[in-house]
This record gives sequence, C-alpha cells and structure tokens, in this order.
Amino acid sequence: MFAFFPRHVLAGSMITMLLVTSAYAHHGWSWAEADQIELSGTIREISMAPPHPTLHVETEKDGLWRVELGNPRQTERSGFVEGVAKVGDQIVVLGNRSLDPSEKRLKAVRVSVAGKSFDIYPDRIRTGG
Repeated sequence: MFAFFPRHVLAGSMITMLLVTSAYAHHGWSWAEADQIELSGTIREISMAPPHPTLHVETEKDGLWRVELGNPRQTERSGFVEGVAKVGDQIVVLGNRSLDPSEKRLKAVRVSVAGKSFDIYPDRIRTGG
C-alpha cells in the first residue's frame, strides 16, 4: 500500500500529523476537569509570552500553581495586558483544574486583580456573574 509514496513524503506526513495532534492536545481543554474551581493567592511570576501567557500563583494551602491564560491576543482582548498585574499582587482565578490531581495546573476562564475581573473565556464561565 505504501509502495506508491516516497519515504520522505510518508515521513513528512507522519511528522505533520504528530505536530497537529500535539498542538491540538496542548491547546484544547481535554486535559482539564469539567468542574471549575476558584484559586486565591499571590502572583509569584508572570509571563505574557506565547503560546499562552501564564501566571505562577502561590496559595496559602496548596503552594505554587501554574495558571494558563488564553492565547496572547485573547488574553489581551480580555483587558489583561502587561502592567495590569505584578508579582506580589493578590489574585483570584476561576478555572478548570488539570485532570491529573498531582499537577497544580489551572486553565483560567476569569482572573480578578485589585477588584477588577478579566474574562479570558467568557463563554466558559459557569459561576459568579
């Protein structure tokens, strides 16, 4: 069946499929629980770099969490731009936790800093108007 295709074409096709599958898995929601939780803590690190801006948030109870925001443009559209929050600020994050209970990772749908809320994924927010 594969005799009709040169090896480099097959290899290229396989690599493309792997890359697409990896990108889909990374950017999808399949790794996160359906239920949402609220995480409160202190921002310890902020990165606005692609593919997803991230925050490291330290909670009193559970230690350090990785909070993934939307892609840079989506995060910017929510109003959460560089300078809105800084290391040391208190933050409340509503989002979907990783399915892996040993992983302290959350996909944020809303972040609130200094009394202002930023809806990263407004259509996914299930609680708190």
